[in-house]
Amino acid sequence: METQPLKRPQTLSAPFVKTIRQPGRYGDGRGGHGLSLLVQPTNIPSRLSKTWSQRIRLNGRETNLGLGSYPAVTLAEARRRALRNRQSLEEGRNPRSGRTPTFQQAAAKVIDLHSGKWRPGSRSRRIWESSLKTHVFPHIGRKQVNLVTSKDIMKCLSPIWHQKPETARRVRQRIGAIMKWAMAEGYLESDPTSAVLAGLGKNSTRRNHMRALKHREVGSAIRTIEASNAHWATIAAFKLLTLTATRSGEVRNATWDEIDLTEDTWEIPGERTKTGRPHRVPLSRAARRIINNAAALTGATGLVFPSPTGRPLSDSTISKLVRENGIDAVPHGMRSSFRDWCRDSGVTREIAEAALAHTVGGVEGAYARSDLLKARRPIMEDWARYLET
Repeated sequence: METQPLKRPQTLSAPFVKTIRQPGRYGDGRGGHGLSLLVQPTNIPSRLSKTWSQRIRLNGRETNLGLGSYPAVTLAEARRRALRNRQSLEEGRNPRSGRTPTFQQAAAKVIDLHSGKWRPGSRSRRIWESSLKTHVFPHIGRKQVNLVTSKDIMKCLSPIWHQKPETARRVRQRIGAIMKWAMAEGYLESDPTSAVLAGLGKNSTRRNHMRALKHREVGSAIRTIEASNAHWATIAAFKLLTLTATRSGEVRNATWDEIDLTEDTWEIPGERTKTGRPHRVPLSRAARRIINNAAALTGATGLVFPSPTGRPLSDSTISKLVRENGIDAVPHGMRSSFRDWCRDSGVTREIAEAALAHTVGGVEGAYARSDLLKARRPIMEDWARYLET
């Protein structure tokens, strides 16, 4: 059966823009001021990219202006933007002047937008800024974002593509996020990062897992830390994160209003967890002793484990403690040690994952409404006793 040729409309309509699935460029007719809809395939077979473009003559040359992407920018809004650009030309003004940011300025906008979802005390902003400053800004930081090409991005990534594959992967994702923001804002038509993988080829992006101890070595590590000359709060924070299998930031920023001494429970609020959901932690007798000692030293107000200055311990404090005491692991690796112990001790996957506050996906996750606090309490008590032997 022959495929019927697509009947192009004389002017665009909202239903056509919504339903068109055939790649191509579709103009808005004579009165559209050069507006067109560009439909392109993406890396995901079932998904199409739809972006707005305006063809104008600027300084005697034909130029395409990006007006944003659909559906963030509707047909009505794209027409308003095209009309404004046309009016600027009639008045002798360049529609692009004074409004297209440099790549570095665009990056600052995107980082500000993302920072709203980052947890308090997170290193994400510093990591974004440092990686872009090191690998990207020297090449394209001062270049207008609409002028950045795939070749420019390859120049940023090629020095680290095979030497530092994981870093390169993350930097490429950050560049892509900035370019997609620029598309949504109407500064360019398409994302030039999409062609980079084809240009650079595959790299060996093998994930490096956090260094962790064998679970039989964790108790000895705790005793080594206890014998150190570190500040009491640093030692106590390390011990509690090990006993509770929680994350460093959750312990370092813990406050007394999260601790229920009556129920021997610590409830970490959602804004401080990786999943964004509150996580209740049953406190073993060993964990409770740490909490009681901290209460005696702090008056049970403010932070549970304050630094000598009264502020939260820094994200590097516990890592430095572990490293300087010759322990071949990182603080986060204690969670891995606990998970291995659960497996070797016959703890069910459901309870072990709940103890680690991991998100369970699929149908299993949809029906997992309980945090299994009662079932986890004896498990955490067994873990604490195991570490004392």
